[in-house]
Amino acid sequence: MPRTLPLLASPAPLVCVPLGMDSALSDHDATEFAVRLKAIADPTRLKLVTYLLSAPDNEACICELSPRVGLSDATVNHHLTTMANAGIVTKERRGMKVHYRIDPESIHAIARALNVGCC
Repeated sequence: MPRTLPLLASPAPLVCVPLGMDSALSDHDATEFAVRLKAIADPTRLKLVTYLLSAPDNEACICELSPRVGLSDATVNHHLTTMANAGIVTKERRGMKVHYRIDPESIHAIARALNVGCC
């Protein structure tokens, strides 16, 4: 059975140099990075990230997202909550609807850490 990663104390964007640029990755940084990777390492979540990145103001409500991925609002909410806990998205209630907004800096931080040929 896979080991569950811990919840983050703060879902602030990841601050990390590209892997391989430093000789060691601390346990803390490795866990922070793994939580974020795990949060988007799912086909549905990648689709949600892609849609949110292309949406106006990088945001949408569940009623717009559910039809895009062909899943129920509850299932989409589960995926978005997982990503919110990892700092990939933020959410805001507006009346009866909850709007989710992608945090582009979180996506850029993951990309920078994985860009081993840079710098």
